[in-house]
Amino acid sequence: MKKFFSVADVDNLSTIVKEALALKAAPNAHRKLGEHKMLGLVFLNPSLRTRLSTQKAAINLGMDVMVMNMDKDGWALETRDGVVMDGTTVEHIREAAAVMGEYCDVLGLRSFPGLKDRKEDYSEDLFNKFSTYCKKPLVSLESATRHPLQSLTDLITILEHTPSTSKEVDGKFSTVTAKPKVVLTWAPHVKALPQAVPNSFSEWMCKAQEQGLLDFTITHPEGYELDEHFTNGATITTNQNEALKNADFVYVKNWSSYQEYGKILVTGREWMPTPEKLKVTNHAKVMHCLPVRRDLELSSALLDGPDSLVIQEAGNRVWAAQVVLKRILENL
Repeated sequence: MKKFFSVADVDNLSTIVKEALALKAAPNAHRKLGEHKMLGLVFLNPSLRTRLSTQKAAINLGMDVMVMNMDKDGWALETRDGVVMDGTTVEHIREAAAVMGEYCDVLGLRSFPGLKDRKEDYSEDLFNKFSTYCKKPLVSLESATRHPLQSLTDLITILEHTPSTSKEVDGKFSTVTAKPKVVLTWAPHVKALPQAVPNSFSEWMCKAQEQGLLDFTITHPEGYELDEHFTNGATITTNQNEALKNADFVYVKNWSSYQEYGKILVTGREWMPTPEKLKVTNHAKVMHCLPVRRDLELSSALLDGPDSLVIQEAGNRVWAAQVVLKRILENL
């Protein structure tokens, strides 16, 4: 692996999940791999789980870690070429990224979209230029359109909690894993949020469905359709109750409109998942990437209930980051 930006950077999803769970079982088994290697984590936006889990993953692999909060500690970056820098920007991305590449063997970058110009956000201009100028393997810690470490974590969590049974075939017993129904449901929020997490989750789940690992459904109010590039193969419906029927996993997330870019079209308070709504599911496990606004996006009764996986899901962020860093280090 030379970079990690989307599901396209992974061939076999089942294999990488098994590798991540092996790391979970033996976190320090590859500690020599990262010796004398430096990971740089560059944040243009706030982070809790992504920052801490990626740092821990790197330490488990023997790496040293440097963290740069560009929004607080760095200079204002200019990303455009051919402009006279006589305004508020102080340093060009050409020099900033190149210098970071001099200091680090692997770099991680986190940046949110502006949610004002869809064409600009979906061009991923910042990530593409950063990758070009740093000249080192780049890991997405979330971008304008995707959050691949979160999505890999989500797949790890789903497959880890999918029950297996023993089945006899021709007198021999083999382990058979059920194919779960996974539902992504829109939920209300007080502010316009990016499409990065639902985009990425959909992209990963569609590929997992293609590889026979699960069945995937998306439900949202009218007007909240995601870019079709990320949802190809998914069953999509505006009927939340119908979508939730027989679900094994319910992934809850808010996002703003893609078509009417960055706008909140409806408050949709009735879309908040509750124990009553989930009665039609197959005792579904409940997931959310966190942070979550209690009793707005997701009811406290579900968050604190026995079917909530949000803490286990957050814990698995370490193993998602560690398997990605391991594969990159093996390719250096």
